[in-house]
Amino acid sequence: MKKIIAVILSAALLLFTLTACSSATASAANDTAAEAAATTETTENNKEELSGEFPGEPPEGEFPGEAPKGGSNGQPPEGDPPEAPPESSHGGGEGGPGSSGGSSADIDYKGAVEITSAADQSGKTYSSTTADESALLISTSETVTVTDPTVTKTGSSDGGDNCNFYGLNAAVLVKDGAAATITGGTITSDASGANGVFCYGGNGGKNGATGDGTTLIIRDTSIVTTGSGSGGIMTTGGGITYAYDLDVTTSGQSSAPIRTDRGGGTVVVEGGSYTSNGLGSPAIYSTADITVSDAELTSNLSEGVCIEGLNSITLSECDLTANNTKCNGKATFLDSIMIYQSMSGDADSGTSHFTMTGGSLTSLSGHVFHVTNTNAVITLEDVDIVNKDSEDILFSVCADGWSGGSNTASLKAIDQELSGAIKVGSDSSLTLELTEGSSFTGSIDGSITNAKGETVSTETGAVSVTLDGTSTWTLTGDSYITSFSGSAANVISNGYTLYVNGTALTGTK
Repeated sequence: MKKIIAVILSAALLLFTLTACSSATASAANDTAAEAAATTETTENNKEELSGEFPGEPPEGEFPGEAPKGGSNGQPPEGDPPEAPPESSHGGGEGGPGSSGGSSADIDYKGAVEITSAADQSGKTYSSTTADESALLISTSETVTVTDPTVTKTGSSDGGDNCNFYGLNAAVLVKDGAAATITGGTITSDASGANGVFCYGGNGGKNGATGDGTTLIIRDTSIVTTGSGSGGIMTTGGGITYAYDLDVTTSGQSSAPIRTDRGGGTVVVEGGSYTSNGLGSPAIYSTADITVSDAELTSNLSEGVCIEGLNSITLSECDLTANNTKCNGKATFLDSIMIYQSMSGDADSGTSHFTMTGGSLTSLSGHVFHVTNTNAVITLEDVDIVNKDSEDILFSVCADGWSGGSNTASLKAIDQELSGAIKVGSDSSLTLELTEGSSFTGSIDGSITNAKGETVSTETGAVSVTLDGTSTWTLTGDSYITSFSGSAANVISNGYTLYVNGTALTGTK
């Protein structure tokens, strides 16, 4: 019996032991599975977090606090700055800031009539009513002659800068190295973005770059445009335009009769009449080198001429009349000769040059000359200047609606009569040189109010005045300059005082 009981007890003990081991193993397996599941869940959550950026690390690109690539601290990076979205075309004379402008390579040029090889055509009619299509497209490196054409263009474009920079939708477009001569006839454009005749030099809108040789010679032709963004003769991309005895009238906004834009070029005008009636449409808008002689230039709403950035206008024996009665774009002054830099990218920064010899300059409204946000050299020789504005301000150099450049001007008078007030803002500078029998009747100070009635300056900036032995200055008010070179005896005080660095100049008449 004892043996039987011992066997039973041993079997029971063995069964208990096996059961306990089985439970422990199952429990361990369950714990392992739970840990595995937890690990999988954590990993998935981590994947979601890793799909974003690590907290505290910079995003892709340049690191905060470091200089932009290509530049150094405090200096701009290499290349052109980003540009603002377009408002119209420019900013003072012709509208708002420009845009990147795309590329001419992206344009599908079309013409109702296309000349792609040497041709001599006379007395033909060219007409387009289709948007983004020219009435006449000349795209050949060979010689083309067109005599007594009748060109009509309707069909507005929303191509924006493709119209302004590359000639899309122009009534007549000359490109691809062409040597084209147009004589006589009429060109009429009644559409937006439809310049009268457009010479595109193919440099892709790169300011200062050489063009492909595209040359337009146009003479004795009547050009009329009515839409916005529709200049008379338009030159860009390094094109070369020679215009003789044209009769050009424009009526739209941003539609200068003699017009240029990005990429610049060379424009030579002799004789003729050029009249603008639209807002932001000076008789001449220059982002190029423009020379005009023996022409009548009239602006009935805008500046007479406008120069942007590192470009020039030279007038010889021209009669220029301007009646700028409405500010355009960012401009806060009314003026007849405006020289500025918009920083839109349409013109490189640098020294602007305005030179006028002989002829007449009639300013019906605002300041005769206005310089802002650029360096400018104005040279006048024997010009008949008539200022009919009641404030009688000859010249202002000061802050306006643009920034990023300096307000620096040089006014050189050669055998020239000048009269009126000269205004130099506290953040601006002027060098005035009177030579070869020149005379200035007026005052110099820094008290400036813009066309909106806002005070721009109350103090005078840096002003240097030089009189040679044959030239004089007659004061019409107390005047303030920082340096004077010449004989005090050539200053006629007229009961007023000339202060040089705060000290009254002695020895004046």
